[in-house]
Amino acid sequence: MPKIKTRRAAAKRFTVTGSGEFKRNKAFKSHILEKKSPKRKRNLRKAALATAADKNRVKRMLPYA
Repeated sequence: MPKIKTRRAAAKRFTVTGSGEFKRNKAFKSHILEKKSPKRKRNLRKAALATAADKNRVKRMLPYA
């Protein structure tokens, strides 16, 4: 059986934690930052986990993660 290709776009966006969950960065941090409060921008820096609804889709895109 041939190897499954990893979706490179997903590999750049998600990392796997020790417990098998997928860590992701938050959106809305790239531009139009003047109107966003420092607290909001600071919280956008922190990583988040992919939701349970997306976990199966991400797992399919990263077969060897």
